[in-house]
Amino acid sequence: MKKIRIGISGGAGYTGGELIRILIHHPHAEIVFVQSKSNAGKEISSVHHDLEGDTALCFTDQVQQDIDVIFLCVGHGAARKFFAQNPLEKNIRIIDLSQDFRLSGSNHFPGNEFPFIYGLPELNRNEIKKARNVANPGCFASAIELGLLPLAKMKWLTETFTTGITGSTGAGQGLSPTAHFSWRVNNIQAYKTLTHQHLAEVNQSLAQLQHGFSKSGPGVHFVPWRGDFARGIFVSSQLNCKGDIRELIQVYKDFYEDHPFTVVADEPIFLKQVVNTNKCLLQLEKLDDTLVIHSALDNLLKGASGQAVQNMNLMFGLDECAGLRLKANYF
Repeated sequence: MKKIRIGISGGAGYTGGELIRILIHHPHAEIVFVQSKSNAGKEISSVHHDLEGDTALCFTDQVQQDIDVIFLCVGHGAARKFFAQNPLEKNIRIIDLSQDFRLSGSNHFPGNEFPFIYGLPELNRNEIKKARNVANPGCFASAIELGLLPLAKMKWLTETFTTGITGSTGAGQGLSPTAHFSWRVNNIQAYKTLTHQHLAEVNQSLAQLQHGFSKSGPGVHFVPWRGDFARGIFVSSQLNCKGDIRELIQVYKDFYEDHPFTVVADEPIFLKQVVNTNKCLLQLEKLDDTLVIHSALDNLLKGASGQAVQNMNLMFGLDECAGLRLKANYF
């Protein structure tokens, strides 16, 4: 089988590095170029040191056109600037990891007639298979949505209160006062309380299955936390829900039966089960009419680069799991 020729823009950051790590061992992928203007000419392994001996590729400041798909691992707001500065051939498919094209009404850019499909396979798998352009979901958004989509399908969603904690890699590679080790260690902090940028895509996705949710009602209230660890997201969503817990668990297992990376666990879940994998684990608990759904995933994989490769696999008719059977960093 002919390999998929791939370009990566923004390859020096966390998501770019994870994407390279997956794709250099992907059985159907060939990385043609990795763009990073600030590192042009340097060997990739001089920035992503763990890739020493795995690749001889160097960063470039050029965007080549002889590719099948390009991944944009750029900052939020930078994807639109990229397309303005780098017109692409119409046959090149696009997977954007920024938030620029996730919302309906803003999911296209001038000169490209193909809208961006929201790239959560558990919600839009069939649309992704036919897509030319995919907008990869946010990391917190993926964790929250996967925890609530089965309820939305049953039209059982009510006002939902969600908390979630993320590791320092969720803030990107650039330094800030809250990214320093001396600040993060033995420390947590709430941030962007009730205003996190992923809320819009969360409510949009849930309303796709439960029409009117967040418009006719209050939707999801979200308080994110910064944690004192490097990677991973753990989210807990609480809402009023009648019904037997065994029935609810079965609803979740039925919903995700054909989705290989989202697993409904019978025992309490924890972060180490998912770090360095493309999995999202879910667990349900209930007391009286209060239901809690826990979800855990790796913010750089199922929350970013792993999900982007999952989308590529679907877009090109490959096994959805190709290149993504990864081992958890359990110890």
